[in-house]
Amino acid sequence: MVKVGLIFGGKSSEHEISISSARAVFKNFPGDYEPIPIFITREGKWRLVKSMDDLSGEDVSFLPWEGKSVLKGVDIYFPLLHGPYGEDGTIQGLLELAGVPYVGSGVIGSALGMDKVYMKMAFQREGLPVVPYIVLRKWDNINLAMIRERFNLPVFVKPSNLGSSVGISKVKSWEQLEVAIEEAFKHDYKILIEQGVSAREIECSVLGNENPEASLPGEVIPYREFYDYKDKYVEGKTEFRIPAKLPEGIENMIREYAVRAFQSIEAWGFARVDFFLVGEEVYVNEINTIPGFTEISMFPKLWEVTGINFTELIKKLIELGFERWRKWKKAG
Repeated sequence: MVKVGLIFGGKSSEHEISISSARAVFKNFPGDYEPIPIFITREGKWRLVKSMDDLSGEDVSFLPWEGKSVLKGVDIYFPLLHGPYGEDGTIQGLLELAGVPYVGSGVIGSALGMDKVYMKMAFQREGLPVVPYIVLRKWDNINLAMIRERFNLPVFVKPSNLGSSVGISKVKSWEQLEVAIEEAFKHDYKILIEQGVSAREIECSVLGNENPEASLPGEVIPYREFYDYKDKYVEGKTEFRIPAKLPEGIENMIREYAVRAFQSIEAWGFARVDFFLVGEEVYVNEINTIPGFTEISMFPKLWEVTGINFTELIKKLIELGFERWRKWKKAG
């Protein structure tokens, strides 16, 4: 039986979300594969856990030359780590160094998918529309007057390298701008100022390697002013329309843009692409290379309405991981 190392937890602020994703995947695992849960604590320790409900267990090493290594007996790895130190190319680099197959995007695709600045640059290079934005770094001479001249209220201020809307502020008056910038810089040295738009929020899942396919799109209807961390994970009052009610032409455009966004960052395996729909204008917002994977998360829900259930989706992702490994990694 093929053994699959589920890597979850991690050091990012999305630690708990990663645990929820891993529990859902473990629960729905296909019968012809054996899941091996590998928990990373908030401090970065690796642990073979007793069960998904008891995260105690024996601390181990991933490195093959140190102590008891989790490399032994695992055929492929499935990272379910959201945010920094998991979705950003770091764990993928470790897996590459170890010379083992894994599910999902490689180092480049993961890094581009995590960094909102370089992600948007990749989208623009592909000719995909994005809302106007500027980039600020901590050492820049920040000109608040220039920002007020370039943008209309509201604007969003975002750290470049965090997920789950952590550190994001919606600025509705210019008096709030400086505080929002300071808040974003607490989380990253590089931030974006992005034009706010009155838009429908649409999401689309992508699956595949060389010839990826897009799911039917879904719509997020935030309970709060925007789909922030509290709305996503605390209050849970956001509504979802799955699939979204869209004109056929808009739906087809979103699915096409989702595949192009996926390919623009050299993603592999799976991702979720988020859009703004302003009237009939579609803007690509961002891509998530390890999207939420709970039973109520958009990524699996969108594939369910497109015709692939949760367990089939997991199996397909494992197969895509092996496929990429056979075709490209061993060839190199």
